[in-house]
Amino acid sequence: MNKKQKKMLVRILLAAVLLIALHFIPATGWLRFSLYLIPYLIIGYDILIKALKGIKNRQIFDENFLMAIATVGAIALALYEQSGDYTEAIAVMLFYQIGEWFQSYAVGKSRRNISELMDIRPDYANIERDGKLERIDPDEVEIGSVIVVQPGEKVPIDGVVTDGSSNLNTSALTGESLPRDVKAGDEIISGCINMTGVLKIRTTKEFGESTVSKILDLVENASSRKSKSEDFISKFARVYTPAVCIAAVALAVLPPVFRMLVMGLAAGWDVWIYRALTFLVISCPCALVISIPLSFFAGIGGASNAGILVKGSNYLETLSQTKIVVFDKTGTLTKGVFEVDGIHHSEMENAKLLEYAALAESASSHPISKSLQRAYGKEIDRSRVSDIQEISGNGVIAKVDGVTVAAGNDKLMERLGIRYISCHSAGTIIHMAVDGQYAGHIVISDVVKPDAEQAIAALKTAGIQKTVMLTGDAKKVADQVGSTLGLDEVYSELLPAGKVEKVEELLKSKPEKAKLAFVGDGINDAPVLRRADIGIAMGAMGSDAAIEAADVVLMDDDPMKIAKAIKISRKCLRIVYQNIVFAIGIKLICLALGALGLANMWLAIFADVGVMVIAVLNAIRALFVKKL
Repeated sequence: MNKKQKKMLVRILLAAVLLIALHFIPATGWLRFSLYLIPYLIIGYDILIKALKGIKNRQIFDENFLMAIATVGAIALALYEQSGDYTEAIAVMLFYQIGEWFQSYAVGKSRRNISELMDIRPDYANIERDGKLERIDPDEVEIGSVIVVQPGEKVPIDGVVTDGSSNLNTSALTGESLPRDVKAGDEIISGCINMTGVLKIRTTKEFGESTVSKILDLVENASSRKSKSEDFISKFARVYTPAVCIAAVALAVLPPVFRMLVMGLAAGWDVWIYRALTFLVISCPCALVISIPLSFFAGIGGASNAGILVKGSNYLETLSQTKIVVFDKTGTLTKGVFEVDGIHHSEMENAKLLEYAALAESASSHPISKSLQRAYGKEIDRSRVSDIQEISGNGVIAKVDGVTVAAGNDKLMERLGIRYISCHSAGTIIHMAVDGQYAGHIVISDVVKPDAEQAIAALKTAGIQKTVMLTGDAKKVADQVGSTLGLDEVYSELLPAGKVEKVEELLKSKPEKAKLAFVGDGINDAPVLRRADIGIAMGAMGSDAAIEAADVVLMDDDPMKIAKAIKISRKCLRIVYQNIVFAIGIKLICLALGALGLANMWLAIFADVGVMVIAVLNAIRALFVKKL
C-alpha cells in the first residue's frame, strides 16, 4: 500500500467514525449542518476540487461532476426541507471513495505484478580499471567493452561470456524458476540475475539496444494500444455521461412543470429533485470506465509474469479469437540444433567413420559440421587434416591422416563417381567415401522439442481448429515432423516469400471472424509475423527482429506457452464481457427504478460503488494465470 492509499484509508476511517458518532449527538439546525459538513469535506474535498477544475477546463461530464452535483444537491435538499438528514449525502461520497480506494489498490496490485518484470532494469555496470571495479551508467558502456557481473547482480547489457561460469536466474524474463548454466563462450542477455560465480562479459550491444531495454519499452507502451472493447467504453462514456446529466435535469424539471400546468397539482419539486439526484448517483459509469481497462491491464500483467509479453490489449483481444495457428519448424517446433541420429551401411566401425567425418568437416562453421564435431566428442586435431576442398552445395573432400575422405550429399558422390546407398530415414544424409570407396552414411536430424507434441494437443484442447507447419526443409523431413506432432497440414520446401504466400492463402480461406496466429523465431520469419492477424515470436530472448515484428513475445522456447497465452487472452476477454453486461444491466435496471421513485440513495450507492467493487474484483481475476 503506497502513501496515497494509506492517506485515503485514514480519511475513509475518520469520516466513517465521525458519521457514526454524529448519529448519537442531539444537535439541530445550523449546528447539526456544520458538524455533518466536517466528515463530508474530509471525505469529499478532492472530488469537489476535481469537479470545479473540470468545469473550469470545460471538461464537465465526468464521475467527479456527477458525485459533486448529487451530494451537494442532497445536502441542499435537506436544508430546504429542514429535515437535518445529511447522512445520505455523506454516505454516497464515503462509499464512492471506498470504491475508488479499492480500485486504486487493485491497479496497484496489477502494477506490482508488472513491476516484478520491471525489476530487471539494471542500475549500473561494473568496469574493471586499474585492478578495481568501477560502477558506471549502463548507457556509457560501449560495444566491445568487458563488464564484470558479480553474484547477486543483474546482467546489464547483452554480450558473450569471456571468463567465468555461473548459474543465471532468468525467471523475470521467462517466468521459469529453473536456473540456466553459462560458461565462457556462451551468449548472455541482459535482465538475468547472476547467482553464483563472477562473470566477465564482452558486450555485443549498446544498453539502449539490449534485450532488457527492448522488453521494458514493450511493456511500458503496452497500455497505449487499446482494444476495441476499451475504445467502445471510452466512446460510450463520452456520450453516456452528458446524456444522463440531461436526463437528470429533465427528470427534475419536466414532471413538476407537467403536474402544475397540465394536472393542476402541486409541483413536488423536492420529490423530483431527489429522484434526479438519485438518478445521477446511479448513472455514474465508474464500473465500466475503471474495470474494463483494469481487466486488460491485469491480463497483460498476468501474462508477463508467466513470461508472455503482449504488446497491447488489442493484441490480447485478437489472440482470444485465434482459431488457426501456423508454425515455423526450425527453432519453434524443433530445437534448431542438429544431432547425429544414426550411422547406416558403415564399412568400418561407426566411431571411426564419425571421426573421419568430424575431421574432414573441421574447417566448416556450418551447423551440420558442428553437429558432426559434437557427436565425435573429442578435441579436433587440425594437424591431422590437410588439402581441404569445400565444394559448395556438395560437401567436403580432405585428407585425414593422409587418407582421402569425402563427406557430402548425393551430388558429391555422383561427382566422384562413387556408387552410394540411398537412405530412407528423414533428415540430412552425409554420405562418406574413404580412399574412393563408399563407407556408409550418417543421418543428421533437427531434434523435435520435448513438449512440442503436447503443445499441439493443448492447442486443440483449447479450441484451435487447425494447426499448420511451414518450412523450407525437404518434404520427407517435414512430413515426418508433422506426423509425429499430429499437425493438420504441412507445407515444405518453402522460401521466405513462399511462407508469406501460404499465409495469405490461409487468411483468405479462413472463417470471417476467426483469427490466424503465426509462430516463428522472429528473425527469418519477420515478414510472416507481420502479415498474420497476430504474430507470436518464440524463443526470442535477445532477438531484435522478434520484439520488433511480433505482437506477442514468448520469453523462452517452450511451445506450451502458446496455448497458455491463448487461454490467458480468453479468460481476460470473458471477464471484460462479464463486466460490460453486468455493469450496464444493473445500471439500466436501477436507473429505471430511480426515475420511477422506487430507488433511494442507498440503492444508488449499490448501483454505483457496489457494482464497481464487484467489477473490479472480477477484473483482478485476470492476474491469476498460473493454473491455466
